[in-house]
Amino acid sequence: MKIARIEAIPVSYPEPNDFNALRHLCLCKITADDGRVGWGESITQFPEANFATKAIIEGMAPNLVGKDPVHTERLWRQNKQQAWWYGYGGGIASYAVAAIDIALWDLKGKALGASVLDLLGGPMHERLPGIASCHAHYESIPQMAEETREWLSTGLQGLKTGFGKRGNARLGYEHDRDVAYVKAMRETIGDKMLMIDCGINVKWDVSTAVRRAQAMEPYKLDWIEEPLGAWDPEGYATLRAKTSTLIAYGEKEWTLEGFERVLATGTVDVIGVDPGRAEGITGFKKVCDRVEAYRRQANAHAWSSAIVTAASLAISFSTPACKLFEFKPLRNPMQHDLVTKPFDHVGGWVYPPTGPGLGIEVIEEVIEGFRSEKVLARS
Repeated sequence: MKIARIEAIPVSYPEPNDFNALRHLCLCKITADDGRVGWGESITQFPEANFATKAIIEGMAPNLVGKDPVHTERLWRQNKQQAWWYGYGGGIASYAVAAIDIALWDLKGKALGASVLDLLGGPMHERLPGIASCHAHYESIPQMAEETREWLSTGLQGLKTGFGKRGNARLGYEHDRDVAYVKAMRETIGDKMLMIDCGINVKWDVSTAVRRAQAMEPYKLDWIEEPLGAWDPEGYATLRAKTSTLIAYGEKEWTLEGFERVLATGTVDVIGVDPGRAEGITGFKKVCDRVEAYRRQANAHAWSSAIVTAASLAISFSTPACKLFEFKPLRNPMQHDLVTKPFDHVGGWVYPPTGPGLGIEVIEEVIEGFRSEKVLARS
């Protein structure tokens, strides 16, 4: 089997979990000479990055056509080598490497009649707990508590809330309100897992982060994510010394070298990794091996389409470094309409993915309806 054709497909869709904001992904479709297809994705987020990633994928494609897609490691290295000038250390090229790599793994599994999880060595977990990964939707804390109660009534075993997001929740900006929210969530969910995730709009300095984390400690956060952003080793060292809550960050890194740099600081407990950004399944797996060596926890940042969910599940089950899996609580087109059998938890648990490749069947008619050129022309 040889690679016959590679297509980059930017898509744009309204995300109900983010107040119907238009979000952008660049999909990758690799077709073999026997007609089999592999699907990949990069979480480009913005239209300009989406179309730039399309151009990089198209630039890499001629050097991949005619190659055996089963040789995923070789082709991953080839793509990284091609990006020696415009992608060293990460950036748009890493999106392209990620999308191609995920599609190659999907195609490899289909060619060999094996799941990606089996190709990665098989499951290390019988099941993983599922949690709701959300943006809160109300100004009223009691209303947010009721919203959380509804989401977790399905059996989900925890809640991770984004601070600094759209809407009226105003989380991440006022000390007393943030602490009152965390207190209310703990009272609402009991002993289930509870995390907060500070988005790009949260601009805490070190003293603010220390004060917030200390005030929240009585409510037993499982971790606090990116309270000082993507990179502040001295600040994170201070926060670690003055608080007991686990610290999570890393999702903005691109490469194994970047994650190694974060791990080496000794300031991170939970490393977030998105295979649609951090160079695909091959990249994520390499990061997990290092996380395991450092005796830390890895966590999939799988907040985009069912393609990245499938890739993230395969990796999460293949390594002891991953301990849980996040689900968007609200139905959305790229999770529930894109594939014939959407991923979901069963009573709060998610089980190992099965089926050849990523174990998904993509509905191409759905992709056609969300092609970015069409969506942006209408908006």
